[in-house]
Amino acid sequence: QVQLVEESGGGLVRAGGSLRLSCAASKTMHSLNDMAWYRQTPENQRELVATVTRNGNANYGDSVKGRFTISRDNAKNTVYLQMNNLKPEDTAVYYCKINGISGFGPRRDSWGQGTQVTVSS
Repeated sequence: QVQLVEESGGGLVRAGGSLRLSCAASKTMHSLNDMAWYRQTPENQRELVATVTRNGNANYGDSVKGRFTISRDNAKNTVYLQMNNLKPEDTAVYYCKINGISGFGPRRDSWGQGTQVTVSS
């Protein structure tokens, strides 16, 4: 199966540090609408982190408000997540979800494979 969405930028960081995640949609994708970041914790809880609409309106989960910033570059079909003041409880696998059309197919949500973020205390 072709991977339509790919994340990058995860890693290990100390508490209080920063990371920037990127997520690029395949060049076959077009007409992209909402883009979002989710995370799945070690306890297997999936949480919505942030979403951004095509015109840039952003919403955040309560636990990341004021620390994380989501943005997108429509020319590059890419969404970013700037994470500042990271806490150990931010440790999770972060997934990107992009709503769009691939080729002549139907509109659907496409997920990346995830990138690990680990915050040490």
